Amino acid sequence: MRMIDLIHKKRNNESLSKDEIEFIISNYVSDNIPDYQMSALSMAIFFNGMNDDEVANLTHAMAFSGETVDLSPIKGIKVDKHSSGGVGDKTSLIVLPLVASVGVPVAKMSGRGLGHTGGTLDKLEAIEGFKIELTNKEFIDNVNNVGMALVGQTANLVPADKKLYGLRDATSTVDSIPLIASSIMSKKIASGADAIVLDVKVGSGAFMKTIEEARKLGSIMVSIGKSLNRNTVAVLSNMDEPLGHEVGNANEIMEVVQVLKGQGEKKLTELSLTLASHMAVLGGKFDSYDEAYAEMSKLIENGQAINKFKEFISAQGGNPEFVDNLDKLPQAKNHFEIVSPKDGYVGFIDAEKIGLAAMMAGAGRKTKADPIDHSVGITLKAKTGDKVAKGDILAILHCNSEDSESKTLILDAYEISNEQIESKDIVFDVIS
Repeated sequence: MRMIDLIHKKRNNESLSKDEIEFIISNYVSDNIPDYQMSALSMAIFFNGMNDDEVANLTHAMAFSGETVDLSPIKGIKVDKHSSGGVGDKTSLIVLPLVASVGVPVAKMSGRGLGHTGGTLDKLEAIEGFKIELTNKEFIDNVNNVGMALVGQTANLVPADKKLYGLRDATSTVDSIPLIASSIMSKKIASGADAIVLDVKVGSGAFMKTIEEARKLGSIMVSIGKSLNRNTVAVLSNMDEPLGHEVGNANEIMEVVQVLKGQGEKKLTELSLTLASHMAVLGGKFDSYDEAYAEMSKLIENGQAINKFKEFISAQGGNPEFVDNLDKLPQAKNHFEIVSPKDGYVGFIDAEKIGLAAMMAGAGRKTKADPIDHSVGITLKAKTGDKVAKGDILAILHCNSEDSESKTLILDAYEISNEQIESKDIVFDVIS
């Protein structure tokens, strides 16, 4: 088998067999296939796509290209959750305590943020003492005893994806739906989950800009999951504006607490309950989504969800005192108010610009090596559809510098209209 023949085959829009795809991935990981040939294949896939069997076979080959996580010592159906990334997306830290509270085990591996999107690990490190690195035994024990654990991804998990993603980033082939789907699902398969709930973001702050693109991606990932014996559900959610009112690491931890105490922003709460309910159904705890949603809502009302969150923080070495005293979270020195230049209504908030403003002020990183300032963040005081007068506060930038560039970006992110625009629903569709 020769790589040049396989490139030629895909260039001519022919299908690659399971054996051919396994040959490509195993030899690429072993450095027997050079980057220039893999780049050519990626571009051929970008233009010609892949059928469902090809995507499933690519996902399987990538998932087993390195180490895999054995979750068999954990009792019950293990359900994982993945978000395709967005601004202000702290749903994992709300969803996991809810799901764990009803006895569905969640053993989750997460990543760090890069660019305008935040990372769950970065948020957790805003908590004093919290450990994102656990031994395999500690990880398993925490899930069995607490119902949940969350750690960083192991270095040898899905090495094919690490190599291929870097190449795609440098060759303008990132936005290929078959390659996106296999990248996401290979990591979920390798992480050992029995079932998967996907939060596919749609809008200005997401990778998928239209519902049609998101629906296609969601459908392919659900198909991949089922073909590899993982029950999978995809929820398409709105990322036309930042999720919730807080962006930035300590800021978002604060908002997690507010939601789990029943004081959270309506749409963020709704999305979190939606994701948690689908996970609970896949975990076998409820027969219907409606039944699960009603029960999840009660867990917030009766305090079980916030108590489970405290238990999770303590189990991973964190100090849970901040839950009842949010001032114990990292605090920025400066707080700059960004005000409306005129009367009107908030017609649009560019989520990507808000994310970039937070990153430039220190809440995110341009490269993987950049340090994070956990105290930096943005509070959105006005959301889409809100009426504002000239001089009203649109947002507050919390930072430790004078950062005029971030202030300008935040103001540019807000579009003030003369007529009121209805805010879109948070959940667009569910694919199962």
